[in-house]
Amino acid sequence: MLKCEESPPGQLLLAIRQFNNREWYDCHETIEELWIGATGEMRDFLQGTLQISVALLHWRNGNHSGAVSLLAGGVKYLKHVSDVCLWVDVSALIADSERVRVSLEELGKEHMGLLDSALIPQIKTVSTFRHSSVPGE
Repeated sequence: MLKCEESPPGQLLLAIRQFNNREWYDCHETIEELWIGATGEMRDFLQGTLQISVALLHWRNGNHSGAVSLLAGGVKYLKHVSDVCLWVDVSALIADSERVRVSLEELGKEHMGLLDSALIPQIKTVSTFRHSSVPGE
C-alpha cells in the first residue's frame, strides 16, 4: 500500500504528466486505477487530485457548476493530506485550485471561457531528498 512518504509509482508520474499536459480525462483514468483500493490519506490524495483533474475537464467543456463544485471538493479532500505526498506539492495544488475556483466564480458561467490560462494549475513536485552531513565531507 502506498504512503505519502514514498517515491511516486510510475503510474502517478504518468498521471502528473497527463495533468500538466492538460490531458485531464486521461489523468482521471490513470489516477482512478491507483485510487481503487486505496485507503486513508492516500485515498484522499488520489480522490482530491482526480476531482481537480475532472473539474478542469468540466471547465474546458463549458460546465461551470461542475468545475466549481469539483474544484471545491478536490481541495476539501487534499486538505486532509500532508503538504507533500508522493513528491507532489499538495499545498501548491490546493492554493492553485482555489485561485481557479474563485476566478471561475467571479467570471460566472457566461464568461468562464475568459479564465486566465496562467491560473490553470500544474502539479508540482518537490525534492524529498534530505542531505545528511557526514563528518569529513
